[in-house]
Amino acid sequence: LSALFYGPPGTGKTMAVQVIAKDLGLDLYRVDLSRMVSKYIGETEKNISALFDKAKHMNVILFFDEADSFFSRRSEVKDSNDRSANAEVAHLLQKLEEYEGITILATNLKENIDDAFKRRFMVNFRFPSAETRRTLWHSLLPKAAPRSRDLDLDFFADQFELSGSQIKEILLNAAYMAAGTGEPLGNSQIKEALCINYEKYGKFLTKEDFGYLG
Repeated sequence: LSALFYGPPGTGKTMAVQVIAKDLGLDLYRVDLSRMVSKYIGETEKNISALFDKAKHMNVILFFDEADSFFSRRSEVKDSNDRSANAEVAHLLQKLEEYEGITILATNLKENIDDAFKRRFMVNFRFPSAETRRTLWHSLLPKAAPRSRDLDLDFFADQFELSGSQIKEILLNAAYMAAGTGEPLGNSQIKEALCINYEKYGKFLTKEDFGYLG
């Protein structure tokens, strides 16, 4: 069984693999792609073969995170480098077909994956809906955390389309800000943490984005 999990960063692909492994009672083997790829011709194929040969004798789920860097789309052969890269992908596909265990690939860039790997069972991880975001905002903030009376988590859930990991990061940063000043967690700290999060991705929020809180 092999599957391809794809979708934006922070939507829970890696966490889903961990849950599946725990539910099935299997160890999760996260493949270190940097140790698989070699600059020497033929060495990458040897590493791939060694990985799958070892996995045959282990009760594990093989997990290839950031799979687009290893399962990349084959290209037209223009030189020896293209020929070597295509051979590596073809060999990897062959070993994946032969392997009788569970293999899961995860990627943020499905379009960069070779089409042959897209014949696997594919699961699209999307950004959570507004209803789910409300649940995340409320559940990720501990009940014992000091909060201001006017804290409006539902507003942030409805107004901003965020992944679960982004919501967690924003709440954590806002909590540190509040703790640093000895204040309860309020809308102002979350606004500041939101701006910081968006700036990481080259986006900037304005007063209009914060509606009545602007």
